[in-house]
Amino acid sequence: MAQPKGLKITVIGGGSSYTPEIVEGFIRNYDQMPIRELWFVDIEEGKHKLDIVGNLAKRMIEKSGLPIDVHLTLDRRRAIEGADFVTTQMRIGLLAARKLDEHIPIQHSVIGQETTGPGGMMKALRTVPVILDICRDIEELAPNAWMLNFTNPAGIVTEAVLKHSKVRSVGLCNSPINFQKFLAAEYQVPEKEVLPEFVGINHLHWVTSAIVQGEEKLPELLDGGKTYTAKNVPTLGWDADFLKSLGAIPTYYLKYYYMTDTMFADMKAALEKNGTRADVVSRVEKELFGLYQDVNLDVKPKQLEQRGGAFYSEAAVNLMNSIYNDKRDIQTLNVANGNTFDFLPPDASIEVNCVVTGQGPIVLAPKHVPENVKGLMHAVKVYEKLTIDAAVTGDRGIALQALAHHPLVPSVDVAAKVLDELLEAHKAYLPAFFK
Repeated sequence: MAQPKGLKITVIGGGSSYTPEIVEGFIRNYDQMPIRELWFVDIEEGKHKLDIVGNLAKRMIEKSGLPIDVHLTLDRRRAIEGADFVTTQMRIGLLAARKLDEHIPIQHSVIGQETTGPGGMMKALRTVPVILDICRDIEELAPNAWMLNFTNPAGIVTEAVLKHSKVRSVGLCNSPINFQKFLAAEYQVPEKEVLPEFVGINHLHWVTSAIVQGEEKLPELLDGGKTYTAKNVPTLGWDADFLKSLGAIPTYYLKYYYMTDTMFADMKAALEKNGTRADVVSRVEKELFGLYQDVNLDVKPKQLEQRGGAFYSEAAVNLMNSIYNDKRDIQTLNVANGNTFDFLPPDASIEVNCVVTGQGPIVLAPKHVPENVKGLMHAVKVYEKLTIDAAVTGDRGIALQALAHHPLVPSVDVAAKVLDELLEAHKAYLPAFFK
């Protein structure tokens, strides 16, 4: 796939605070992935951040002594042309939009979260048209490239690309790699000696097996009430009896579904006291970009781990490495369902273990899919399909159907009020809805 002289990698959303982490990953893996050009691209509104984080990236590369040319640009097509890999880490509307996604639903007594419920739908409506526009550029200018998407909501975005473009694309999330690290730390073994099995869709998966050095440890973990979490989700505990009878470890995002009242109360209290996660991230990012501006800084700062997406770049670089080198290792990815889950459409995006080859991921069919998780998976997948249709068409009726059928939205009346308020709030980023 790559030319002998090295790889060209394009990072769309290069002004993201996460960028130093992916640069660190490229440096560490250079012996296996010889990069000749690294392009960071952003939009005019993000130019200030692109300059700051891009210059840090240049200092990191210079310190490494590696022959990688770093380019900062607002010219997306130039950045994409001839690329071997394109990664996407975008936030359409920046953090101000996320704040609205979280604050407005809470005012209507509905969970306000970046990727789940009304907030997740609005992020998808803003993002899908932009992603598909990027895909058209890739089809024209880099038809052999792989697009690796981390932009949330990753499952919806991945499915939209699968359905509406010819680009070779894989979605990924940091939640699975977080669990893998948790499991390795719990048993004090190297990460390569653990193999968790994931069943579900993005931000809605369950760990149904946890192999450590060849032994199944899931019952032991459930008996001990061992679960994992992340910086961007409240660390509220699970009901121990519920977990044991469930027979699986849910991702922390499932707290919004299984513990809705408790999570909403915590979210509302946080809003009244310090703001939602969007407000927290704004403060963290302000600190990070203050650090990034230090001309003496030439490494990834430790404070970056306070962002909710810690280790995402490690997952992204691992995926590139495995595709480029045909490693055939096992990673947890967002890919087309095919016939993996017979209760979901073949073109639905699912999050499962895959063998990663030079031709892309091959799904490993899960050994066990609990009956009691299928209904929720199907319900959320219906919402996701409708959300994609609404994003592509700009049809308010379809958007209302999507929101009304989301398990976290109590009624059509509430759905309609929240939808109209959010659409108006994001009018500048939703031209298809305001023709």
